[in-house]
Amino acid sequence: MNLQNSINLYHHLNGLSRSRVPSPLKDIVKYMNEPGMISLAGGLPHPSAFPYSAMQLQIYSPEADVATVSSKSSALLDISVGKYPSLHHPNNLSTALQYSVSTGSKSLSAFLYNFVQRVLRPAYSDFEVLLHFGNTDAWNKVVNLLCEPGDYILVEEYTYPSAQAVWAPMGCCGVPIPLDKDGILPEALERVLSDWEQVHPGVRRPHLLYVVPTGQNPTGSTLPLERKKEIYSICVKYDVIICEDDPYYFLQMPDYVPPSERDSEGIAKSERVTDDSLVDKLVPTFVSLDYQGRVIRLDTFSKTMGPGHRLGYFVCNPLFSERLLRASEVTTQAPGGWSQAIIEEHLTAWKHEGLLRWFNNLRNIYTIRRDWLCDLIFSVFDVRPSSDGIADDYIVFPKGYGSDQDTGKRHMFSFNAPKGGMFLWIKLNLTSNSNYRTLKASGEGDPEGTLETKIWMEMIQEKILLAPGSYHTPIIGPNERMKQEEGVAFFRLSFSFETREDMETGVKRMAKVFERSWGVGAYEDGQKSCACLIRNRL
Repeated sequence: MNLQNSINLYHHLNGLSRSRVPSPLKDIVKYMNEPGMISLAGGLPHPSAFPYSAMQLQIYSPEADVATVSSKSSALLDISVGKYPSLHHPNNLSTALQYSVSTGSKSLSAFLYNFVQRVLRPAYSDFEVLLHFGNTDAWNKVVNLLCEPGDYILVEEYTYPSAQAVWAPMGCCGVPIPLDKDGILPEALERVLSDWEQVHPGVRRPHLLYVVPTGQNPTGSTLPLERKKEIYSICVKYDVIICEDDPYYFLQMPDYVPPSERDSEGIAKSERVTDDSLVDKLVPTFVSLDYQGRVIRLDTFSKTMGPGHRLGYFVCNPLFSERLLRASEVTTQAPGGWSQAIIEEHLTAWKHEGLLRWFNNLRNIYTIRRDWLCDLIFSVFDVRPSSDGIADDYIVFPKGYGSDQDTGKRHMFSFNAPKGGMFLWIKLNLTSNSNYRTLKASGEGDPEGTLETKIWMEMIQEKILLAPGSYHTPIIGPNERMKQEEGVAFFRLSFSFETREDMETGVKRMAKVFERSWGVGAYEDGQKSCACLIRNRL
């Protein structure tokens, strides 16, 4: 298949990015590497002064079951990086810990380029891979590549808070695109863009979409391929750049199967994926649909090898890559040498096949963890499949109340079982909460936010910590956030870290707070007065 080159998207660059020039110091470093060059130009410390002789690590083999292996397991491999290069071992500390060009390690970049070409399959021929310091650093550089102060940025209806903290000081505003359980709605994106001139006369139309397509943070949604195709076509039509922030891409999961629908051994009746078939089972990326070069993909090792590495990579067209490189030269310079040396040695030992095996193992680990949390909700609460057309798959009631005839009065929250990532997003039904009804009748300006905050603080007192939904609402103007839907609130639960036992304790503590707030179970007759809630609200 003959792929075309990317198209010219220079007009998307902001004034700052267009003005960047190469750092002359990086040119000096480049020329130092020419054969026979004697350099008296650069202030490079001599490697003999580095207080490190070698780095030796034990790593897991890619097929290791990291949930059960011990330090004495045969699943461990030894790798090492010496101070100086050898004929058969070019990776070395004298280079890794030295000043270098901002592209970073050539060997690591080449490995990732070939991996991207094989696995992510960009749909244009001249894509490039550029190392960065993790996706937060990468997104900061994308904003400073494309956005002018005061620009509007297309974002998901609930979005990653740190992503907004980058552009909010620039006076930029988010344009929330509604979500359902499968991610952002293409028809809503089309409507926002087609109506922009009428709704915002004289205001520049958004030309950047920020999206977390897999295991979306915070909602856990994963965009299906057909929806990605629709979104990409809309972005071509309206000349929008897509920033595909995809840290959870390889943590895609099979559908959740409730305990009552599993076989006699308790195994979900889901598709078993082998290492060889993993790539074909993953939802293809936006970059795999991108025949114009209008997708800037952010990949990271944070969720698969450890966030402390602070290492990831862009996949983008040559124009964007060159401008991002110019920005890196005068800000972060090259990615950290330790991280590059470790990851390069690690991936050299594993090769592409080993990396895919590792990803498949991680997929299985997080699927088990996802199932733990969902199973516990089924155990601690009464849960019913949704049958009345609401967006979520499951409706949740206090234990013992799911069979009431008038269940609407006891419907506490609803949720979808995520198909990727690390998060489960619950939607509280506040209309069934008498505290909320009293707050609303009192004329409280934000009864949803007030009650969400109170419930959150009560959870903290019970030693269970969730992320409030209000943290994830888009900033739509100076000191202004999107108003939440009337009569609902949200919380984000993570299943990535705690043990199953601690998850169980946490879900039980959460249920205790909900029962107290909704006035059910042991709290039926002991509910706090709403007058006190209003008087002491946070």
